[in-house]
Amino acid sequence: QVQLDESGGGLVQAGGSLRLSCAASGFSFGIYRVGWYRQTPGKQRELVATIFSGTGTNYADSVKGRFTISRDGAKNTVYLQMNALKPEDTAVYYCYLQRVTGAEYWGQGTQVTVSP
Repeated sequence: QVQLDESGGGLVQAGGSLRLSCAASGFSFGIYRVGWYRQTPGKQRELVATIFSGTGTNYADSVKGRFTISRDGAKNTVYLQMNALKPEDTAVYYCYLQRVTGAEYWGQGTQVTVSP
């Protein structure tokens, strides 16, 4: 059973930084991509950043230049370094993993709140 354990959310002032972590367990191979999505009340979940099984990455335009996604293969952990945070970054952030089989998995979500 694949499990994604997120940590690192919290409250920060605008301009500050946070780092989210997502530790994956319950599998031994076959990751296609991992990443982060976020969601605010009444809105659809949106992609924040993705890293593919090689080194390719993809970012939402709204976070380019401020957020960095990275991965530690030895620890099966993906990170999201968030700098220059804005109030509009406030959301629940979800870790996401897709295997080469197409199977998708989600973490439980971690709240990020950015105060003005």
